[in-house]
Amino acid sequence: MQFFLFHLMPYADLDLAASDKYKSAWVTLPNSYYDPRKGHELYNRYLDELEMAEPLGFDGICVNEHHSNAYGLMPQPGVLAGALSRRTKKVKIALLGRALPLVNNPVTIAEEFAILDNITGGRFIAGFVRGIGAEYFSWNVNPAFSHERFHEAHDLIIQAWTKTGPFAFEGKHYNFNYVNLWPRPFQNPHPPVWIPSQGSTETIEWAAHPSRRYTYLQTFSPVAALAKYMQQYRDSAERQGWQATSDHLGWSVPCYVAETDEIAMREARPHAEAFYQKFLRMPPEMLLPPGYLSLQSMQGVLRAKAQMQSGEKSLEAVMESGMFLCGSAATVRDKILHFQKEIGFGKLLTMLQFATLPHELAVKNMTIYANEVMEPIRKAQPALAAAK
Repeated sequence: MQFFLFHLMPYADLDLAASDKYKSAWVTLPNSYYDPRKGHELYNRYLDELEMAEPLGFDGICVNEHHSNAYGLMPQPGVLAGALSRRTKKVKIALLGRALPLVNNPVTIAEEFAILDNITGGRFIAGFVRGIGAEYFSWNVNPAFSHERFHEAHDLIIQAWTKTGPFAFEGKHYNFNYVNLWPRPFQNPHPPVWIPSQGSTETIEWAAHPSRRYTYLQTFSPVAALAKYMQQYRDSAERQGWQATSDHLGWSVPCYVAETDEIAMREARPHAEAFYQKFLRMPPEMLLPPGYLSLQSMQGVLRAKAQMQSGEKSLEAVMESGMFLCGSAATVRDKILHFQKEIGFGKLLTMLQFATLPHELAVKNMTIYANEVMEPIRKAQPALAAAK
């Protein structure tokens, strides 16, 4: 198993009571709630936390893209990945991911990612997403064209990375007379591609195609949904003539570890509940606007994530569903090993700072997790593999 530190860079100083006047912390929450002085402190604090992952022994660090919200202050994640690329030397840097359908010139993403791949000497991982429904409101993009624009933008980027230019690209949404990428990617033929998703059937089938075999990541889902979508990827790969391994599957989950179960729950509770009740809150029509998913995928995602849209988001509820890992090192370690054995993911992306969690508790969480959860699992892996 590979271990990655995932960070959202939330606006931790959000006035939670005042934000309740609005339906969501996304799109419609006025930016008057954002204080640039606090933002200055938060960005530098969060970069410090991500940089800590290297000496703690993580395999990689992750940033991502969201717009117009207090949930994650990374509308241009390449800026943050660029800052991290010069301050780290060993960890992989995964940008999970750029929302391809939102942009009118995907070649800019090909350029951005190629630069990061060159600066890091091949430590870069490219993440491609369609972006959740709220992004389409922020960028005024028709969600009905989401799949079309995603696939076409992806094809243009891959060709820009792998074909000798200049060449022409002609599509429905993107047309170029001259595609001639400078610089070319450092990795050959291009950086590894990961596909985070909420569980769209079309996305899973597409990622598992033999010509791609992209790593599929499931985000913020109950364990039952995680197991379903991971198996769906394996089944899709098998139908298409190849065998998916644990390296093709990843899970992203918030986590808090402390000295005992009781201390962990006490310290995590206000921040975890703020995450699920305040920062993630949005009406269903904003999360999944008409046209964003096929009817089949819409029904599947709504069933799988019903709890996330329900009113019950206490710490106990999200822990019971597996959407949040919390407890002593032994408790969290046992849960991870159990879920890994049952579901078979090979990449674990833990979010060790969430919502309003202060720096000192985030550092404590990261340190205990790295030393008492991650490292013991690493040491146990050869024995576990031999026992299979």
